[in-house]
Amino acid sequence: MRLIDRFVMPWRSVCANSMRSLAVFAAPLLVYGALACGTPAHAAPPCLGPASSTWITISVDGVRNAEGQIATTVYADAPERFLVKNGSLYVVRTPAVAGVTKYCVFVPQVGVYAIAIYHDEDNSGTINRSGVLGIPTEGFGFSNNPPTLASLPTFRSVRLNIPRTNLATTIHLKYP
Repeated sequence: MRLIDRFVMPWRSVCANSMRSLAVFAAPLLVYGALACGTPAHAAPPCLGPASSTWITISVDGVRNAEGQIATTVYADAPERFLVKNGSLYVVRTPAVAGVTKYCVFVPQVGVYAIAIYHDEDNSGTINRSGVLGIPTEGFGFSNNPPTLASLPTFRSVRLNIPRTNLATTIHLKYP
């Protein structure tokens, strides 16, 4: 047995016994007991995407109606893969809520990511575009809310550092 196990193992059993005793008396004390024993106070909420121990809460504001879905594309910290076909880690979708749509997305681990969002109003599975330039006809936005008047944002402008779990960000949708 390692030296550290001689100290940690007895405390683990004390914490387990204390947690059972606390559960009998009051549920709020259960949270306190979990914090004191080093157990996370909250489990992962029901998030979208491949499950992991790291997630981010996203609020998408400026959603003009509740038609369709909000599609969220998560990109790794790799500029050459940003906005390239099959360049993302994954895409998740959630029903649109007029005004503000809030939801949770798992990311593989702490690190740097880029997030692109569009309002798929017609549930086509792709962002609708028009004209020779391919200008989006549905609402869209990016992490860090960079300006997108003349062109698509640079990868550098949308990089989002996620140093720990349960952070929150707001992305503003822009409609043509």
